[in-house]
Amino acid sequence: MSNKFSPYTDNGGTVVAIAGKDYAIIASETRLSTGYQIYTREQSKMFTITPKTVLGSTGCWCDALTFAKVIEARVKNYLYEHNRTISTPACAQLVSNMLYYKRFFPYYISNIVAGLDENGEGVVYSYDPIGHHEKHKYRASGSSCSLIQPFLDNKIGMKNIRSITPGQVPDIKLEDALRIVKDVFVSAGERDIYVGDYVDIRVITASGIQQQKFNLRKD
Repeated sequence: MSNKFSPYTDNGGTVVAIAGKDYAIIASETRLSTGYQIYTREQSKMFTITPKTVLGSTGCWCDALTFAKVIEARVKNYLYEHNRTISTPACAQLVSNMLYYKRFFPYYISNIVAGLDENGEGVVYSYDPIGHHEKHKYRASGSSCSLIQPFLDNKIGMKNIRSITPGQVPDIKLEDALRIVKDVFVSAGERDIYVGDYVDIRVITASGIQQQKFNLRKD
C-alpha cells in the first residue's frame, strides 16, 4: 500500500439527466461513501442554480461543494450586474469556464447541467475534467456511467435500431423518462457499491422544479 499523499479522493456518485420537449430531469443517488465506508445515506449530489437550472456533481465531495459555491457566487454576481437570471445555456458555459480556469489543478468531479433553455425546451450538458462540454438529450456521469449510458442509448437514443435515423433522438414523455431513470438506478445499485439508499429526482418544467425521492437497496 502506497503512503504517497494525494489531494483527491473518490466519494462516488452517479448523475443521470434526460431532456424532453418541455422538461428536463436530473437525478442522483444519495449515498456518500469511500469504498466500503458509508458516510451518509442522504446526501444529494445536486445543486439548484436557478429556478430552471440544476447542477449535478459527483466525485471528490469537497471539490463538488467548493465548485458549487463558486458557481452560485458567479450566478449571483450575474444577477446583480445584468438584473436578470442567467439562462441555462449561459450557466453551462459558465461551468465550462470555471473548470477550464482550474485546468492545471482540476476539480476531481464529474458534472452535468440540466434545465430549460430560452425557448422552454429541455437541455442537458456534460463535461470533461477541464471544461469541454457537449449538449445532449440524455447523459449519465459518475461511477455508474459505464453501466447506465448503454441503457440510455438503447431506451432513449434508440441506437442500432434501423427504423430510427442516426443522430435523431425521438421525443420521450415525462412519465416514460421518470420510469427509465428509476430503472437505471435500480440496475446500477446491483453492480456498484457507490449506488444505493435513495434517488433524488428533480423535474424541471416551466412551472418550477419538483423534487421526488425513490428508494434503493440499502446494503
